[in-house]
Amino acid sequence: MIRVFFFLLGFGFMVIGSSFIILYLNLTTMGYNFFNYVNFISRRFECYFSIIGLIMMILSITIKGEDKNEFYL
Repeated sequence: MIRVFFFLLGFGFMVIGSSFIILYLNLTTMGYNFFNYVNFISRRFECYFSIIGLIMMILSITIKGEDKNEFYL
């Protein structure tokens, strides 16, 4: 159950971060080129949420939890 929580939390972080990255894409209409845009979003904290969310989702999928159905004698 905790893995589902971290997966959904990571998905939420990824949606928030990706929406800010798309929102900041409007800077290209104001004269920014692609390298200035990448430089700008790499310095914004909100855009790090997408990377944090992706890492949380990958870890919640790949890390194996303990099996509660095993009997230890």
